[in-house]
Amino acid sequence: MTAELTPSIENQALTSPGPFEGPEKLLEVWFAPSVEELPSAEEVEGKITGGLKTRPAKENGGWQGLRKVPREIWEEMLDIVKCKVLSMVEGDDLDAYLLSESSLFVAPHVLILKTCGTTLNLLGLYRIIEIAREYCGFSNVWRCFYSRKSFFFPERQEGPHKDWRDEVQFLDRVFGTAGAAYTVGPMNRDHWLLYITTPNSQPILPSDPKPSTLSLPASSPSSSISAPAFPSSSTITYQDTTLEILMTHLSPTARAPFFHDSDSFASPSTTPGHVLGEAISRKLGIDELFSKEETTLDSFGFDPCGYSANAVIGSGLPVSGKDGKEGGGYFTIHVTPEEGWSYASFECNVPLPSSSSSSSSSGALAKRPDLQTLIRNVVNIFQPSRLSITLFVSTPPSPSSPGSSEAEVKAWNSFGTDLLGNEFVRKDRIGYEFDGYDLVFACFEKKGWVEPKLEFGSEAKESL
Repeated sequence: MTAELTPSIENQALTSPGPFEGPEKLLEVWFAPSVEELPSAEEVEGKITGGLKTRPAKENGGWQGLRKVPREIWEEMLDIVKCKVLSMVEGDDLDAYLLSESSLFVAPHVLILKTCGTTLNLLGLYRIIEIAREYCGFSNVWRCFYSRKSFFFPERQEGPHKDWRDEVQFLDRVFGTAGAAYTVGPMNRDHWLLYITTPNSQPILPSDPKPSTLSLPASSPSSSISAPAFPSSSTITYQDTTLEILMTHLSPTARAPFFHDSDSFASPSTTPGHVLGEAISRKLGIDELFSKEETTLDSFGFDPCGYSANAVIGSGLPVSGKDGKEGGGYFTIHVTPEEGWSYASFECNVPLPSSSSSSSSSGALAKRPDLQTLIRNVVNIFQPSRLSITLFVSTPPSPSSPGSSEAEVKAWNSFGTDLLGNEFVRKDRIGYEFDGYDLVFACFEKKGWVEPKLEFGSEAKESL
């Protein structure tokens, strides 16, 4: 496992005028249900654009799927989105790029782009699809997920991100009737927004897949991706679980370590961002959320404040159930500590034991925290006054499959009223059943907490 830094970005002061929007836009594009179901070399023969420079082969062989794509090509896509690569960790099954605004994860069959601030996340979608076709011969997007929480400063967003309806319209013009949009939670309070496609969607590319403006895509496209490469019964062959904890109104004590003018750290003008990030991770115990022996952590402290981290756990991917291995995954953390709109996020897809005392777990799995312990550990670090938690769990294709009801019940019961002890009150718990996935959303607030007015300059409004 290796890590690469970008010196030109490493020493830059990455600041933004005005209040910084912490809540991220999360785009997840699947080109196959699993690595095992990627098209074979024979199936993509003739579909890959000739003359393209692919990523140099590694010592033990070539790259699969999306990991064939050179870093500089992903960086060109990120230029459209308006963010830069800080560093990269190369795992066995996953590449984790730490960005100036959050993270990019690339596995052979799936790409995850998470960006904060005023980035143009969705404008990268066309280029992602185009890259997958040119470099990998992929002719179909299997599934797409897009989600975010409500913004603090929606009026500062650009392009389709100015309004949820514009984002939905943008995605509908790509995926047609395959997509559906949901608002989870109360519209006039903290809520979460989701767009999800059904399997085997047939996305349509606009006539110009490299939009140079902030407008919506053309409604009359000239070319389309061919018929799906997967049968309608295709499903993920392993338990795919994604946890997100989105935290706001962090305590002053929790926010303090993310400002870099304290005596705890050297001056940020002389201390590179990755050194600051490592010091913060060690001080707060972020480097101990999972066993150090299976964790490769890449973290960055921003000047004058802020923090981001990617971690590759084990191989970087949950392993197919076909061989019985427990697999690994990733987690990512991003912190905007400014008072008034402080925010921290934690996302993780690492397979976890069913409970901290489970006797059935062995190997690396036995050393990992269970779901509820992990949530508590993260909340203890950031000390939010309000948080929303989402848990996506893949479900078997047939209701009669062994364990199908167990996964659903486990997801629902994970967010009990006592999850965070007596300090918090659960305000919402909402469940959804999608094609191939169950979702549980829960919102918690500290007892007695009164939501402050969000003030910046002459503005004053209720914060979300």
